[in-house]
Amino acid sequence: MATWGSMFLLDSSSPVMEQLNFFHDHTLLVLMIITVLIGNSMLSLFFNKFSNRFLLMDQFIEIFWTIMPVLVLFAVALPSMRLLYLLDDPYKSSISVKVIGHQWYWSYEYPDFNNLEFDSYMIPTNELNMNEFRLLDVDNRLILPSYTNIRFIVSAMDVLHSWTIPSLGIKVDAVPGRLNQINTYMYRVGLYFGQCSEICGANHSFMPIVLESVSIKYFIAWMKNFMN
Repeated sequence: MATWGSMFLLDSSSPVMEQLNFFHDHTLLVLMIITVLIGNSMLSLFFNKFSNRFLLMDQFIEIFWTIMPVLVLFAVALPSMRLLYLLDDPYKSSISVKVIGHQWYWSYEYPDFNNLEFDSYMIPTNELNMNEFRLLDVDNRLILPSYTNIRFIVSAMDVLHSWTIPSLGIKVDAVPGRLNQINTYMYRVGLYFGQCSEICGANHSFMPIVLESVSIKYFIAWMKNFMN
């Protein structure tokens, strides 16, 4: 089961990741059809003795194998361009979070809440509890409400990083001196794990990301408790 499970993407927890899953399946279907047709043509050429001089020399086949790849490219390109638009669509957000990459940890700021900020470090293996994940859990999780439009503003203080959460379809570069932006909308409460996806130095493997999606009521209570 583990082998078959690794062939698929993670379960989507945001509309964007859902569309990414659809596009992944759509592209695989196109590739499968092309592979089957080409394979069938090759096998038929190897194992039969029939020939058609008109098919080999006529202009029809020239037109056919020129137009068909163009149509296939359109079938892949149009959904791809739509998805790129959805990924970059700066729709109105209710909460903004600033994400800053450091060597080698993340820091988070909530500018809408009196500039609340904290650092998030990976928990060392010898300090893990029974219900925590090695190399994935952090001491301070990013707490955010579900069913809310959220904007992430991502940057870095030293070198290139990449803030990535696969379940939400988020992957944005953290570049020193530059602010990159991405939006998300979580429709599922739970924990979402990610890691830096840019080779940023010796401890690149030790700066995980943990986002905890909670109800809006719990988020307000957590925010009040944190600020007090």
